[in-house]
Amino acid sequence: MNHITTPCQSTSPDLWFAERASELALAQELCGTCPLRRECLAGAIERAEPWGVWGGRILLDGVIIAVKRGRGRPRKVA
Repeated sequence: MNHITTPCQSTSPDLWFAERASELALAQELCGTCPLRRECLAGAIERAEPWGVWGGRILLDGVIIAVKRGRGRPRKVA
């Protein structure tokens, strides 16, 4: 039986559920090399995962989003 090692298995689980945009970008980049990214994303959507990086995409409330906004109020634009 062949065992596939994925980036999420060799990295801290916290990275895939991070709050910081830079950490989420790193998780997405690591997913880009994963041979199971399509299956991972499909499974996460099917399960309506509440948040995290799955298959290289950011999910929030079970929906794919482009960018996760940081906590707190948005900055005022001058």
